[in-house]
Amino acid sequence: MPNLPTRYLDLPDLRVAYREAGSGPTLLLLHGNSESKKIFARYQQEFFTDFTTLALDSRGHGQSRSKDKEYSIAQYCQDVIHFCRAIGISKTHLVGYSDGGNIALFLAQRAPELLERVVAISPNTLVSATEEDTLRLFTRMMKTFKILRKFGLPTQKYIMRFNLMLTDIGISDEELATIRTGMKILYAEHEMIKESHIQDIARLIPNTDLEKVMGCTHMNILNQPRTVEAIREYLMK
Repeated sequence: MPNLPTRYLDLPDLRVAYREAGSGPTLLLLHGNSESKKIFARYQQEFFTDFTTLALDSRGHGQSRSKDKEYSIAQYCQDVIHFCRAIGISKTHLVGYSDGGNIALFLAQRAPELLERVVAISPNTLVSATEEDTLRLFTRMMKTFKILRKFGLPTQKYIMRFNLMLTDIGISDEELATIRTGMKILYAEHEMIKESHIQDIARLIPNTDLEKVMGCTHMNILNQPRTVEAIREYLMK
């Protein structure tokens, strides 16, 4: 499958890299931590060609360029809002995976006028909602990157990314309860996020559809046939 060309949009403190494909209703695609727009290649070229898909590289990821001292989901939310305004998007569907799902929660709460329907895949709002084994792994990796930085290796970007996963995203239960945007939440049978937490998020957001995708993990849920089918069913209602 050939790569789609990368486009760039200059914002005041961020050069956003993105790929656009297809035609039809607009669909934004937001990747997870330490990933990039590349994870949506099949979404753009195979699964959702009847949508105008835009897959963005978040600040500090992929080919986007910015100068940062830290990353936050709130900042990523603002970046998406600024991107949409600059490119002329007034209304869009949204699929966000992992941290992209967390950004989707923020957008649904802070910029509901921008969104049609939202699919959040494996979102979480609290560090304590991460499964203990995964949390220990993240903590060890963070310590390793900090040690490597002391030896002069360029690990600051990785430290900031892992700090994002070791920090609550900054949205309260009360704010989740104010969301009125149509939303579907998908999560994997074998998640690195506690199932009870994902269920709590779905319970707090009114009229949210919740579905567990069987036979997969957090890391490979995105391209499961049922995941793609569930997204299409929800967006095409």
